[in-house]
Amino acid sequence: MSEQTFLVFGASGGIGSQTCSLLLERGHRVWAGIRPDGDPPPVVGLSEEDIVTVDLENWEEIDTCFQKLENNNIQLSGVAVCVGSILLKPAHMTRRTEFERALDRNLTSSFGVVRAACRFMMNTGGSIVLISSAVASHGYANHDAIAAAKAGVEGLVRSSAATYASYGIRLNAVAPGLVETSLSGRIIKSQSAYESSRKMHALGRIGQPDDVASAVVWLLDSQQGWVTGQIIGVDGGLSRLASRIR
Repeated sequence: MSEQTFLVFGASGGIGSQTCSLLLERGHRVWAGIRPDGDPPPVVGLSEEDIVTVDLENWEEIDTCFQKLENNNIQLSGVAVCVGSILLKPAHMTRRTEFERALDRNLTSSFGVVRAACRFMMNTGGSIVLISSAVASHGYANHDAIAAAKAGVEGLVRSSAATYASYGIRLNAVAPGLVETSLSGRIIKSQSAYESSRKMHALGRIGQPDDVASAVVWLLDSQQGWVTGQIIGVDGGLSRLASRIR
């Protein structure tokens, strides 16, 4: 397989860093996007010059990131936006600032990347993969804000997939269940909470970053050239199957 170039935002996180690793293992070039306050991705084979710092909640910074790639004649085959947040509160207890942060971290950032990436790839085509969540399609108590934000991500995928299909740009999303990362650490820090979360998934385990990253990489691959506008559930059955009894 010939080398291709991919841009992965959220590269410091569990899913993002694993996505970078899988792409590098397949012989591709990876640009890793991290937040200004983020740590370097724990990825073997990624050099400092391949790391770009950008606040995805600031569209001007996103535009500048893509402009730098264009100025250096970089042609991207795909972009992955591996960002997210967790807010477990009912609507009546959620402050406006908390809701706006959930929207900014999940939906505003994704929209900003789609906006810039589609403009960048209109002459070449390519693949864009976003991260949704199982809670966007199945009602879970106390997930009101994050469910609203991720449902917005799914709507964005479908509409933009239709808008940019004629340019050869594919847009899809992966919708995970609960994945064991630093982000979910506070939810499953106790053994009882871990067991309760595990039993919610029909396959009987909490997801690992590589479960989701492998689906992201699959969607980025040009061999999936007839897949667009799809939300791929990678959730241990959480959104579609009854939970385990034991």
